[in-house]
Formats: sequence, structure tokens, C-alpha cells
Amino acid sequence: MHIMKYGPGFTRRHFLQTMGAGFSAGVLRPLWDVIAETGRIERAYPDELLDIGMYTKGKINVGDKLTADNVDLVKDLMDEITYIQIKQQGRVCDIAPTEKDVYRLNPPEYLDASMRHQGMAKFDEKGNVTTQDGKPWVGGLPWVNPTEAGQVIAAHNLSWGRYDVAQYCIDEYDMDADGNEQYHYNFWWCEVAGTCRISMDPKPYMPTPNDKSGEGVLRYQSAVWDYPNDVKGTSILNIWPYDATKYPDFFGYLPAFKRVRRFPTNQRFEPVIAGSTFYLTDAWMTGDPTLTWGNFKLVGRGPALLATNGDPARDDVGWNAVNDNWRLERHGGKTGKKFWNSSFSLVPEVFVVELEPTGYPRAPYSKKRIWYDARTIAPITMNSFDRRGQVWKQWEAGFDNFSKNSGKVHNSQAGASGGMWSWLYVHSHDIQSGRITSFQHSQKTAGGMTDKRNFGADGLEAYTQYTTEAAIRRLGT
Repeated sequence: MHIMKYGPGFTRRHFLQTMGAGFSAGVLRPLWDVIAETGRIERAYPDELLDIGMYTKGKINVGDKLTADNVDLVKDLMDEITYIQIKQQGRVCDIAPTEKDVYRLNPPEYLDASMRHQGMAKFDEKGNVTTQDGKPWVGGLPWVNPTEAGQVIAAHNLSWGRYDVAQYCIDEYDMDADGNEQYHYNFWWCEVAGTCRISMDPKPYMPTPNDKSGEGVLRYQSAVWDYPNDVKGTSILNIWPYDATKYPDFFGYLPAFKRVRRFPTNQRFEPVIAGSTFYLTDAWMTGDPTLTWGNFKLVGRGPALLATNGDPARDDVGWNAVNDNWRLERHGGKTGKKFWNSSFSLVPEVFVVELEPTGYPRAPYSKKRIWYDARTIAPITMNSFDRRGQVWKQWEAGFDNFSKNSGKVHNSQAGASGGMWSWLYVHSHDIQSGRITSFQHSQKTAGGMTDKRNFGADGLEAYTQYTTEAAIRRLGT
């Protein structure tokens, strides 16, 4: 018989009692003190927060499937849209073990930089994150032990994908409420960090012809569509100022006009392409400059069921190394294709944060509510609310380490534990209309672009090839 020293009553009381005190991750010990010692999380949490079977007293266990028949047992661990998907729309999720090795939950070099740079961050008079001497941030999480909601949101926005350079190949399926496919797109998305660089030279800042000091641009981000033919060559480019009170410069190349055009950058609440439920504001859940939103507040703490990791021991759960182009299987809805096959695991602790679009007086969103994994301060699920305060859309991102018995994608950095950490899929679900846009992280695009990170002789190579006005014009033609 296993006697738990800390039972369910203990952990529930702990989170209730500490809500008023703010953040401070960890239950038995401060989380990041434990991570710094071992790279693992066990010493920070009691057993019941590390095993879904213990948490539910054996009613749901690792290896089980979460279905309409048992989801009510863990309703308190998920957002309301995920609950509706499982309870009413035929979604089924596998239960994976809680990941205890934090180096499988983020790029190792990013976590190491986070620990190395502690004590160096502050907010300036505007609210931007800087070093103590007022320079742009130098990389990693500015605060591994955040004390306010604004620190959580700002930390993630500094480095969405947590690589200096990342190129994602993406399949997009836009479906109606029943799961009937209305549009299918194939494109690639590139991010090049201008500041906060930790791996590639030049670092921590990257001078460019348009930013001589290298300290004025947070990131360069582009996307180019490869399929179908009627949108092939369409491309966009966002250049983000480091000053988070300012909007990005937004350019687009439209093959029909054969030229690059500047678009209004504050119109961030419209579909990126026909049929999609994806708005620019939804990207990585906080797709706008941090300080164009406000009224940040912590509204919840505690365990949650989230798609933070697959099961490395099972080839059929999480990243699919076997299928061509890493294709995930789908299920649910009347067509059996509405949702990606996915896995949830018990996350010992999350920070639930709300923010309001203070810089967008005509925004259709009244607020966002985001679930951040306390182990990495990474956002996993976002619910947005309409102007009446009703829940409207979900942005759920599934993540994985891309390492299985049947295959492995190597991280570009030496010494990485496991494989390559990244996002695996996204559900962008309009719960009011039922329409859903589903993204999958693929191996390659129809045009031959490939998935890769921190590539090229230096950061300028990716910048020059993929994230300038001349680049999107060349790629579009």
C-alpha cells in the first residue's frame, strides 16, 4: 500500500491559500530551485500532482482515453471549450504521463539561458522588458518566478517559439461545424529573432541594414502559401519593434498585383486567409505587442489537463513519425475529421491569466484567458471572449518532443535532451458557429520547403532569405 504524505485536500488548500499571494510556482519547494538542481520537477510537487491516476483515485489513468463518458471526472482541469468538444462533439483524447524532465518541455538552451540570466530583468518606464542597464532583453525567460501577470505575458511574447530562427511547415484545414472540409492550405511560417538571441551569432542582438544597432527589432516573421494554386505565392511579413507599445510593420505580397503592399497593422482581428478562423492576434495566443493589451491579472492557479507532451513510449500518441509528412490522424464531428488525435497530460501547476485589448477600441474580443504551464511559462490554451463576455474561440496548441521509438527529429543544438521541442498541432475553434481551423506541424510543404530551426551560417542568412520585403517578393514569384 502506498500512503501519500500529501493528499488531494493538501494541494487544493495550497492553491486556494496562495492565490492571493500571487505566483511562486511549486508546492513542496520553489519549482525553479528544484529545476536548477536536477532539471526535473518531482521535488517541487506531491505525488498526486505528478500522476493523473493518483489525482483521480484511479478513475482515470495514464493510457486511458478521455471520452464523453468520463470527462466529467476531470472537468475542473480543463477549459470550457475542451469540455464541450469531448462531452458533445465526439472528441477523444489519450492520457499521457506527466513529463517530469523539464528539458523535454522547451529547448534546453532556452531554459539554460533563463537560469543564467536571472536577476537581470526589469520593466522600463513604458513597461518594456529590459536589462538592469536599460538594454533590450538578452534571451531566455526574464522571470522564472514571476510575481505578476504582466511578467508572464511579456516573457512569452519576447520569444514565441523559443528558438533564434524557426521555420515551420504547416497544413491548414478549415471546416464547418460538422467537420466538412471547406478549405485546405499549405504554407510555411518563419520567425527570426532580432533581439533576445541565445544560440546564433550575432547575439544577443542582430544588426541589419534597417536596424543598425540590432536593438530596435524584436522579431521578423513571414509566411508564404504554397497550396492551392489560386493562393500560391501569397505572402506576409511582420517586422516587430522591440518597443511593445508600437504595432508591427505589416507587408504582403499578392501574386495578382505582383508587388509588395503595406497593410493596416492594427486590423488584427480578421481572418488571415479566406475560410480561416485564425486572426493575427491569435498567433501563439498573444499575437500582438504586449503593451497594446492591458489589465493583466491572475485569475487561477492549480493543476490542469493540457496537451503539453506526447507519450514517448507510444508511437500512436502525439507526434507521428511513421506517417508521410508526419500526418496526424483525425476524428470527431459528424465526418470523423473535426479534431486531431491528441494526448493530454496532468500539468502539476498552471497560471491562468486574463488580458484585455486596451489598444484596440473596436476589437471583437473583450478579453483573452490563457493557461500557462508553470514549468516553462509557455501558453498552452487560450479562450477568447466576445464583447458580451461570452466565450467565443479557443486556440489550443499541442506540443511534443518529436522523439519516439520509431524516429526522432534532432534539435539543432548540441546536448539536447530527447528530440526537438515544438508545437505539434493547433485547434482554432469558433465555438459559437462551430467552425474550426486546424493546423498541423508538417515535415515539408508542397513547394519543397522543410521544417528546420537555427539554420544557416548565421542569423542574417535566414533574415535575408525569408524575412525582408525583397524576400517575400522573390518567394511569391
